[in-house]
Amino acid sequence: MADLLDRFADHLRYERGRSEHTVRAYLGDVRGLVAFGGARGVPVEETDLDLLRAWLAEITRRGAARTTVARRVSAAKTFCEWATREGILGADPAVRLQAPRAHRVLPTVLGPDEAAAAVDAAAARRRPAPDSPAPDSPAPAVRDPAVRGPDVPVGDSVRDSSVPEVSDDPVAVRDRALVEVLYSCGLRVGELCGLDLGDVDVDRRVVRVIGKGDKQRTVPYGVPAQRALDDWLRSGRPALATAASGEALFVGVRGGRLDQRMARTVVHRATAAVGAPVGPHALRHSAATHLVEGGADLRVVQELLGHSSLATTQLYTHVSVERLRAVHRQAHPRA
Repeated sequence: MADLLDRFADHLRYERGRSEHTVRAYLGDVRGLVAFGGARGVPVEETDLDLLRAWLAEITRRGAARTTVARRVSAAKTFCEWATREGILGADPAVRLQAPRAHRVLPTVLGPDEAAAAVDAAAARRRPAPDSPAPDSPAPAVRDPAVRGPDVPVGDSVRDSSVPEVSDDPVAVRDRALVEVLYSCGLRVGELCGLDLGDVDVDRRVVRVIGKGDKQRTVPYGVPAQRALDDWLRSGRPALATAASGEALFVGVRGGRLDQRMARTVVHRATAAVGAPVGPHALRHSAATHLVEGGADLRVVQELLGHSSLATTQLYTHVSVERLRAVHRQAHPRA
């Protein structure tokens, strides 16, 4: 069984291009299916539609969310298709297996002012002084209008004397750049942590991103993100980089590539400081929503976010409509 799962994991990684997160989730689901069948005396080779339906019914009975059941259906269908092709199963029993329709949940979205304040809060972390607060308890900073001021010619220096100086703590410099890039580009946290130095084109202000399924896309970033990256590359990263850094754009305090857990901690700390504690994916949702609300074409937003289907991107039109309804209910006398 261990060999079987290893082969299935290789199929997911190298043939389907699934992320490590998806590989772990699917393997866990298949282990659960195999254990369920084993407890009923059904070996893997005799997996059939009745067993699959009984397995899903048991999961549902235990109170699993529709999204969880839908993912397990996807895992089972992928596994059965692969096992049939490998000759482990005589026929694919999951062809007629259907997933429940998941309830569409609108994502958590920050307002533009909240997102801007979160960026400033990320930079508020400083080395502790005798009479200063601890670095993990940053106070929200007030954004200077110049930070999101007019654009500048591509390739020119973006240092502006009217922009407040950020902390000289390299970790604070990194955290600001991290939150700026996440929000400016609408990246997934895994995409951000996977960025290398060569993926950033500072002259054209774009980053090359490897997304789901190893699909590559080019995403532009704005002047505030350029300022933050300039600070990080000039003074922050050199202070933290070691031989273990390699080509990683963002590194941790020990010099290795920044991991996703630490990136999530940075974002949670920054957003909690402004009273809206959310994770990196909420910054991605926020970026997409603000683009749509600003009039961006859905096809453009789809390309920027790396969505394989336009239906996924259309979710952000619903977010905007919900906001309009909320304002209408609050403001209109006959709402």
